[in-house]
Amino acid sequence: MQGRILWIEGKRTPSQKFIRELENRGFEIVVVNSGSSALQTFDSFDPDIVIVDSVSLRSSGKRICRSLREKSNGLPILLITDEKTKLNEGCVTVILTLPFTIRKLINRITPLLPSKGNKVIHRGAIRLDLEHQRVRCQGRESRLTPRLTKILKILLLNAGKVVERAELFRQAWDTEYVEDTRTLDVHINWLRKAIEPDPKNPQYLKTLRGVGYRLDVQ
Repeated sequence: MQGRILWIEGKRTPSQKFIRELENRGFEIVVVNSGSSALQTFDSFDPDIVIVDSVSLRSSGKRICRSLREKSNGLPILLITDEKTKLNEGCVTVILTLPFTIRKLINRITPLLPSKGNKVIHRGAIRLDLEHQRVRCQGRESRLTPRLTKILKILLLNAGKVVERAELFRQAWDTEYVEDTRTLDVHINWLRKAIEPDPKNPQYLKTLRGVGYRLDVQ
């Protein structure tokens, strides 16, 4: 699969040939007809990029793009328009003005997609880009420090299993001194802020008191 695309276009407009051609090239695409439908689809589909066809929506698309940006800071948004429009308040990543070819569309999409292969770990709703030290969860993307990236990598590779505090500290800090692991608690709190919808009531990164931590993802 090349990547996941959430495509927003008007109800009365048949799916453009671009969608079929992208699917033929290995992209997974979900088409919705409004901004509200897009927001409802975010968490379950977890797109790599959102494409807003403002021409078929018969609007500028800016209101939808702002709503999407509020929902997912960092997720690429490509806006299709039939007029030259400046990027608005940073809510749009790329603007493509009709007419354009499928090759041009792919050339614009490709740099916005996450890295592939061993540089990305994807478990359930959590996707960790090791190369760029970024994590995405439920459509929200955050930049991590090298240490947080290492901790999350360990937890993802052991998803569903309890990782003991001392072992997590040993691997993340590359040390045999594990007498004082309080700094680990601080990093876990930072990590929860990056991946949890509600860090105070974590649904993914669980603490097993006196034992360690477990990352619950499907």
